[in-house]
Amino acid sequence: MDRRTFMTLTALGLLGGCANTMTGSRNPWAGNYPSLVGNNRSKILKCLKIGMVNVEGTLHEKFQLLKEVGFDGVEMDSPSGVDWDEVVQARDDTGLVIPGVVCSTHWGKPLSSPDPAVRKSGIEGMETALRDCRKVGGWTVLLVPGVCNKEVSYEQAWERSTEAVKELIPLAEELKVQIAFENVWNNFITKADEAVRYVDQFESPTVGWYFDTGNIVRYEEPVDWVRKLNSRILKLDIKDYSRKLMEAEGVWAGFRCKIGDPDSSVGWAAVMAEIRKLGFCGWGSAEVSGGGKERLADISKRMDDVFNR
Repeated sequence: MDRRTFMTLTALGLLGGCANTMTGSRNPWAGNYPSLVGNNRSKILKCLKIGMVNVEGTLHEKFQLLKEVGFDGVEMDSPSGVDWDEVVQARDDTGLVIPGVVCSTHWGKPLSSPDPAVRKSGIEGMETALRDCRKVGGWTVLLVPGVCNKEVSYEQAWERSTEAVKELIPLAEELKVQIAFENVWNNFITKADEAVRYVDQFESPTVGWYFDTGNIVRYEEPVDWVRKLNSRILKLDIKDYSRKLMEAEGVWAGFRCKIGDPDSSVGWAAVMAEIRKLGFCGWGSAEVSGGGKERLADISKRMDDVFNR
């Protein structure tokens, strides 16, 4: 973090100790992790993706709106056409934290591609994202490491993405920014044991997991992923999923379940109990359909609800 970010977080009471936390135990720059501490227990900070903010106005006005409806931070996309000086100014003016960025090239230019030129472009996209993350005082870049399809086998995706990430680690270490892998519907790493093995092979605290609660319901129980990933979890992506809707209307229908709805199959109480047992006091980032002020306020409230279960 730069000095202005540090001073802002300190003034807001956002810098605190996380004893035996997942983030602190894995991150060699654990001081970069702000936490809210009150009533002798830590609180998960609320974040969301910038693409969810569907309102007119300047970046400053959007950031201010997010503060008003209860968010502590927002994650940007990179590479993108955004003016990063404007982002930093909006951050400093509003006090909204930018804990990380999301790589915008990992689908179009996957690190698992059979084409070396595409893989090279994907690596370059991640390099840009790592540098942009550093510019705004963030400390993680979300990355989908690979995609399996008719052209790319599981083994090929593993081998190619592993080599690409190894190439990125030195820059991540230099910038003090972590690479956080997300579990998505990419036919790659859908089991917790494989996620553990994938992270551990790098033997580096620079890499870890951005665990998505909703994405994994189709394959395994979220609470089992939390137990097995343990200190490898750097951040949480918060969304829901309903197996009832999936069985009735198809796999994509499961995502119509709003965060914390009665039809949820995430098992929030068990997941949050395990999260608290591990001492996690990092960030939870909503990754659902966005909207205007009313919709964003509802998402914020729903996140509070599931975090307190």
